[in-house]
Amino acid sequence: MFYNTSDTMIKSANPILKQALSACYSGFAAVVVFSLFINVLMLTAPLYMLQIFDRVIAARSEDTLLYLTLIAGVALLTLAALEMSRTRIMVGLGTWLDQRLSGTVLEGSIGKSVAAAGTPSIQGLRDLSTIRTFLTGSEMFPILDSPWTPIFIAAIFMMHPILGWLSLGGAIVLFGLAIANDLATRNLLRRSGGASFTALRQAESAVRNAHVIEAMGMMPNLVGRWHAKNTEMLDLQARASRRAGAITATSKFIRQCLQISVLGTGAWLMLGGEITAGIMIASSILMARALAPIEQAIGSWRSAIAARGAYERVRDQLATTRVRGAKITLPRPEGRLKVEGVTFFHPDGVAPTLGGVSFELEPGEALGLVGSTAAGKSTLAALLVGIAKPRLGHVRLDGADMADWAAEDLGRHIGYLPQDIELFAGTVRDNIARMGEADPESVISAAQLAGVHELILQLPSGYETEIGEAGAVLSGGQRQRIALARAVFGHPRFVVLDEPNASLDAAGEEALINAIAALKKRGATVVVIAHRPSILRHVDKALVLRAGAVEAFGPPSQVLSTVTRAQPTTSAQGA
Repeated sequence: MFYNTSDTMIKSANPILKQALSACYSGFAAVVVFSLFINVLMLTAPLYMLQIFDRVIAARSEDTLLYLTLIAGVALLTLAALEMSRTRIMVGLGTWLDQRLSGTVLEGSIGKSVAAAGTPSIQGLRDLSTIRTFLTGSEMFPILDSPWTPIFIAAIFMMHPILGWLSLGGAIVLFGLAIANDLATRNLLRRSGGASFTALRQAESAVRNAHVIEAMGMMPNLVGRWHAKNTEMLDLQARASRRAGAITATSKFIRQCLQISVLGTGAWLMLGGEITAGIMIASSILMARALAPIEQAIGSWRSAIAARGAYERVRDQLATTRVRGAKITLPRPEGRLKVEGVTFFHPDGVAPTLGGVSFELEPGEALGLVGSTAAGKSTLAALLVGIAKPRLGHVRLDGADMADWAAEDLGRHIGYLPQDIELFAGTVRDNIARMGEADPESVISAAQLAGVHELILQLPSGYETEIGEAGAVLSGGQRQRIALARAVFGHPRFVVLDEPNASLDAAGEEALINAIAALKKRGATVVVIAHRPSILRHVDKALVLRAGAVEAFGPPSQVLSTVTRAQPTTSAQGA
């Protein structure tokens, strides 16, 4: 678990979100303009009805009826075209935003997992999906139409002030209900979202550790913990839904009362000779159209709240995601490693995990790194391959600080076998080739170097064998040996192997020893972290860590006695 506070998780305004939103401004502006004309054209039906009652019927003019109908038809056709165009623009914007941001969000999630800023999660991608669904769904359009409600109310005022004030009062009441809905449900929905996120994380963790759960009878305990969090989420959602349902029902009741009130008031005004029958019916339609977006917005408020919360989480994640700036491509390293006074603190630690660690390795040398549990071995390994950054000191490869290398460029020259082996869904070939495209000769060469070529040929489809999620169809030893082949793929100049023999049998350990010898012969620098002292017979130098400090460093024969004292009686893994 590592923090790379000055590189991977820089708290700075990530420009990617700002640039993406800026690129969408023209699209959003077009949507706003289209919404204006759509709402203006929504006046077609009431105006047509007004003209029918007040002109056509009164004058008994068939020509007027024909022309009015043609005009109304063209207006409705234009309305349909504008609505279709608005929907296409919103779908395009949602899709483009997802494509523009999803890669960066995934990079941020991976970086956050590496930095141990939280449990591994792809919540950012789920949040992007929530935003896209909201932008491309029907819940968005009432919000876009609500600002144009004054157009319809103004048209009602032009018909008669009393009808206008009645409609305006109804709009204010419904708008107040929309605000009340937000205030009544915002906190509950936020807490519900947090509880849902936690419950989902617990479920994902349980599924990943299914064998441990089943073997040790932990199922009831874990299901109980998940059920408690899930029940909390359901209770919060139910409370929010009950409040929102009550407000929605109230808004429908008020709108229907207003509909009747406008019709009744219009009939009263018509009986008094102040308006015509056409104005009475048209004002009723206009009032319904004026209040419909507000009422619909109340019904879709939950989706709007979820989208807003998703946007805030994506914004916060991108704000803490390192922007990969362009770095100069450095020459292929020879493998000269220099560690200069490296000190590292875990984020919540008081004492340093590593303090003042220094040593040097020349190309072609192999170092055996040993020490008791929690001595800092795996932390040092993370610093050596650049996935963590020291608080003080430097880790240099051919004189260049690890921070000066572009991550993708550095990765081509480094081989890393972590303590926790993780393979990916795909074929054996894909995993050895680091999930990229590679010629078969390179893949086979890496497998032969790792001594796993014959083992792979015994698999059902050889190198094309699908290994399943996380290499589920392979044994622990097979996964470790294929991961070793992945580490040596591409002739890396610097290789770090963290507990490479933890799951190996005698044949596997012999293949590992041969691989170390072959790497040295090629001129690669190798660091091997191990609990078994037997590895020290095959390295050039040994380093003993104790409580984060170098206790001994030099030829293995000189530090063997120190290694024996540092070794625990069990094969527990180092920190």
